[in-house]
Amino acid sequence: MAVLKKTQRTGPSDAAFPPPADSPSGDIGRDEIAANHLIDETRLAGGLIERAVFTEDERRRSVEIARGIVLAGRAARQTTSGIDAFLREYGLSSEEGVILMCIAESLLRIPDSATADALITEKLAAGQWDRHRGHSESTFVNASTWGLMLTGRFVRLRDTKEAGALGIMKRLVARSGEPVIRQAVRQAVRVLGEQFVLGHDITSAIARAKGYEAKGYRISYDMLGEAARTDADAMRYFDRYMEALEALGAAAGPVASQHPEALFPRPSLSVKLSALHPRFEPGKEARIEAELLPRFLKLLRAARSCGIAVTIDAEEQERLEPTLTLFAAAFTHETLEDWPGLGLAVQAYGKRAIPVLRWLRRLSERAGRPIPVRLVKGAYWDSEIKTAQERGLADYPVFTRKLYTDVSYLACMRFLLSHPQAFFPQVSTHNAHTIAAAHVSGGGAEFEFQRLHGMGETLYGEVVGSGKLDRPCRIYAPVGGHEDLLAYLVRRLLENGANTSFVHRLADDTLPLATIIQDPVETAERERNATDAPRASRPAVLPRPRQIYEPSRKNSAGLPLSEPKARAALVSEMSAAITGNLAAAPIVSGEVRAVGRQSTIAHCPHDRRERLGTVVASDAADIENAIVAATVAAHRWDRTAATERAERLSLAADFFERDRAKLMAMLVRETGKTLEAAQSELREAVDHLRYAAAEAKRLLAAPV
Repeated sequence: MAVLKKTQRTGPSDAAFPPPADSPSGDIGRDEIAANHLIDETRLAGGLIERAVFTEDERRRSVEIARGIVLAGRAARQTTSGIDAFLREYGLSSEEGVILMCIAESLLRIPDSATADALITEKLAAGQWDRHRGHSESTFVNASTWGLMLTGRFVRLRDTKEAGALGIMKRLVARSGEPVIRQAVRQAVRVLGEQFVLGHDITSAIARAKGYEAKGYRISYDMLGEAARTDADAMRYFDRYMEALEALGAAAGPVASQHPEALFPRPSLSVKLSALHPRFEPGKEARIEAELLPRFLKLLRAARSCGIAVTIDAEEQERLEPTLTLFAAAFTHETLEDWPGLGLAVQAYGKRAIPVLRWLRRLSERAGRPIPVRLVKGAYWDSEIKTAQERGLADYPVFTRKLYTDVSYLACMRFLLSHPQAFFPQVSTHNAHTIAAAHVSGGGAEFEFQRLHGMGETLYGEVVGSGKLDRPCRIYAPVGGHEDLLAYLVRRLLENGANTSFVHRLADDTLPLATIIQDPVETAERERNATDAPRASRPAVLPRPRQIYEPSRKNSAGLPLSEPKARAALVSEMSAAITGNLAAAPIVSGEVRAVGRQSTIAHCPHDRRERLGTVVASDAADIENAIVAATVAAHRWDRTAATERAERLSLAADFFERDRAKLMAMLVRETGKTLEAAQSELREAVDHLRYAAAEAKRLLAAPV
């Protein structure tokens, strides 16, 4: 029986997503999740549109509410400060926005003064800061603009060509002022970053949060830090999480009960699993179970005793499988079987989002208690796209179009709200239409909104409190010093400074209100139905990872080794590819020189007990014969057309990919390489062959 007693609402049909069968061991199967990893985007989007569609009445009410939120937000802009106002003035579409992005990303980790000075001189001097002077109503932004404008003018003095006393004086002022400029810019970047951070430590964050809690907000604390590199790093993060739990429990007071109604309104803690173990990655399941799970369970038991809910933060798509495995192990652990405080963040830009939610629903039904789910769009889009291209995957694990991410988000949101006995939805958004759609479709269901600290204050001024939408909202609040801030700051600026972000669009007074609050599902439906639209008007499609070099050449094919089934299938092929011992011997003019020759036994370097095969070494005659044969063949090869030689290189690359399993098996057995390293070496050879072939055709096929 579920802990939350609510009326079950009928959601969209699951016909497009048939449930997977449970495994024979009784575990809830994840076949559907694996099947969606690299699924075709357009085909998947069609099913999501059907799942996310609203009735005409729901659409009308959502648009009305969204319009009111946007108008109120724009009217209140004179009261906003910090990042909202800063991004409104310096969007990433402007030259100055790009400059600030470069400085924020680079300056805090430059260790020496000379390089920092060079960066400041190069970047700040290029900006047209004067045109931003006095544009913003925010004192914070105008002060920043004046500082950047004066600094930009100041560093330009270094380039002066003037001779005489005046030129000498300008150069002298520029040189003597560099330390001052450097410290001022460093401090400005830190101030910019601190707009996103609630406090430099948990004590200061709790104190600052009281003002937000007085306004009706809930707080989720995120102890800043990236993935642990060593076990010492992991233990340091673990200690920070434990200290945070103790402080939060003391500040919130004793919990009345572990019932969701008592637990969910309290402060919560966000945890990154990659911070708790240095090898939290695919293929390390045994170490994760033996080392990370006990550590994580200890953390969760402490959270339970303090009355603090814990949410596992979402990370890169390649970490999804180990995340789900660890979540299931902890959620169903006997010491936590009646505690509803463990939640999970789900990224809507991932193609596996709906299957993940379906799997979580089955897990919730089996455990008999709800799962808090923080629904986010996703913060790693740029790196996910680049990683898929680098690895030569068949497709992308995330949607390449923001429109489809928006549709997926609404589909996931409706799924969560349609199963109140299985989930406590946490709708994380800064989009007015999404806020309105959640409020309308949620009806009387219990859920909360979430926003980032420093973002969306004007929007949520129309949500929190009586007389507004009167929905609870939790602020996702990072905690940490400036040395921990860099990666988080860059992700937030990339997300919210881009032209397509709602924060940026809200600040653009030239955009019509209807454009800002339009329903992405309607837009996607129109696109899908406009089959006869001119090609020029169709949206641009990002080339798939294996097509990024076309028409020049194909990218080498890579397998998604983060997927357990893909790894298992490859290992099976590799085992079948080499059934006996290997035999290496000289080959001259196509003839193997091994008959009657002495051989030596080779052993696998990773396990000297395992015999790899035999090796026949070349002698002086073999080497001489090979040189003679090559000399004879050289003249004929030189007279062969460049295009024909290029085709042979391309054909060799195709053969390498055809025999991938056998070649990788040889690399693993002969040198002890990991699967990832073996695949990388094979793909490097394929890419080199195809690149050489493409360049030969370009440069040698005809006179240049």
